[in-house]
Amino acid sequence: MGHDHGHDPGHRHPHDPDHDHEHEHAHAHEHAHEHAHEHEHAPPLPRDAGLAKLLFLDAPSGLAGDMIVAALVDLGVPKTVVTDAIAAVAITGFHLHWGERVRSGIVATALDVHVDAAQPERSYASVRRLLEASRLGEGVKAIAGQTFLRLAQAEARVHRTSVDAVHLHEVGAVDAIVDVVGSAAALDYLGAEVIVSPLPMGRGFVKAAHGKLPLPAPATVECLAGLATYDAGVDFEFVTPTGAAIVGAHARRSERWPSMAPERVGWGAGHAELADRPNLLRAVLGSPAPAAARGSREGATHAVLEANVDDASGELAAVWIEALLAAGALDAWATPITMKKGRPALTIAALAPIERAEAVGSAMLRETTSLGLRRHDVVRMERPRATRDVDTPYGRISVKVAGGPYGPPQVKPEFDACVAAARAHGVPVREVLRATMAAAAEQLDELRTP
Repeated sequence: MGHDHGHDPGHRHPHDPDHDHEHEHAHAHEHAHEHAHEHEHAPPLPRDAGLAKLLFLDAPSGLAGDMIVAALVDLGVPKTVVTDAIAAVAITGFHLHWGERVRSGIVATALDVHVDAAQPERSYASVRRLLEASRLGEGVKAIAGQTFLRLAQAEARVHRTSVDAVHLHEVGAVDAIVDVVGSAAALDYLGAEVIVSPLPMGRGFVKAAHGKLPLPAPATVECLAGLATYDAGVDFEFVTPTGAAIVGAHARRSERWPSMAPERVGWGAGHAELADRPNLLRAVLGSPAPAAARGSREGATHAVLEANVDDASGELAAVWIEALLAAGALDAWATPITMKKGRPALTIAALAPIERAEAVGSAMLRETTSLGLRRHDVVRMERPRATRDVDTPYGRISVKVAGGPYGPPQVKPEFDACVAAARAHGVPVREVLRATMAAAAEQLDELRTP
């Protein structure tokens, strides 16, 4: 599964599309584009600087995992957030090099992963175990896990095999793990809603572990399902599978440019020199425009879908709710109602992000016995949320913290983690919940009284 691509660090990047993508150290002419002198950097962003804000990845030259990480560090995510996360995973035989490259006069951050020792061929299952056994926080683990799952599911569809049977080949190597974990740590640190621009698709072929593949690579196309793409008209790999998996798993939607007030901008540099455009990824952090300014159609952020059924048991309703959540609903529920002629029935309903509404509606019609459904596009007001880890006498427990200008922050322990800790220590769950709330009040700055 996977292959090495035009943007990835430590590889050659000729414009000939029919080139071999095996590991090489960067050539001297690539390093010649690094920016040698220091320039003024914006102050680092604080944790959760992106809560209730948009993170727009503007990618006229495509994107790769290293470009995403570099752009987010250039934006203001402290470099240590990335390096500490990578150090928390049990991988060796590599070192990182941070630098700068100039593209069309723009100074951008660049990240190289230099492989110092042979790396094992890893399966998706082995990468999943690697993440689970790491010292990463639960939020970072979840984001990285979703990225690798997106990639593995894409490869499983291409090769007509099960997800656990997928082998990652080069994509499972250390450089891809660095990109996925580093981007997960940066996204978790910011806490922003991710939007990506329509992505350019290149032409030609690439040599990979499975043989010669057409561009865009099959896994890349699968990972980008639901996001906008267009023909770039150039024989080059603009979007790598790793980059596609990151935005495919975490971007809420595609837009040319979202309605937002920009606040910070970061630039990430690719490794290849392109003749027709600067090889750059721009990350823009800003506040979304009010819904009224965007217009009612664009202003809708979510959709409520519902259908009335009068021939469903409670067991069936539970299965339907599970299917709606699997299709992308944020929540799903069943409400008892009385229909005409006094017939008892249920309203099956779901709340979905606007970009998942079609998929959730299709699942509702497919799974339930209803012949139709109702859809209401809505704007959801919500408190900005973040996941935090706190240390308790029963181990490290994750809590969700909801903030914003709506009164004191709310904190809620992850119940499943509390249950597991209670079983491991032979105490009631309520005791773990109490200890977790006390630890959160003591350890989290946002919960402390000024």
